[in-house]
Amino acid sequence: MTDKPNYSDLGAADPTTEPFWQACAEGRLIVQRCTACGAHQFYPRPFCLACEGTTLSWVECRGTGTIYSLTTMRLPVDPQLPPPYLLALVDLDEGPRLLTNIEAATAAIGDRVRVAWRQRDGLPPLPIFVPLRQP
Repeated sequence: MTDKPNYSDLGAADPTTEPFWQACAEGRLIVQRCTACGAHQFYPRPFCLACEGTTLSWVECRGTGTIYSLTTMRLPVDPQLPPPYLLALVDLDEGPRLLTNIEAATAAIGDRVRVAWRQRDGLPPLPIFVPLRQP
């Protein structure tokens, strides 16, 4: 018997994403890696986008990346995230691109970032990113 929360019961995961959310609860950022071709991917899927292989494993990321695209959101979508806030596509050093929040007053395309964690009530922490160097 395990004492780990089952985030599927909270609507935070399905069988494909459950390992990702469990790792988030442990403060680890993981992505899928195809055992056939070695490609990394995110978001989780039951097959490899590069070769359509079905043998995928989970690997831990360094948690660093580069801002690919960035915008300032000014509309409220969640009471725990009041606007304005920065929304970005971050290219992880391992290759996959994540849609995420940048927790900083300012940031720019090309900035290096690292993972941080936003705590949420009843759900696993959410991976967000902060600049490696502050302006």
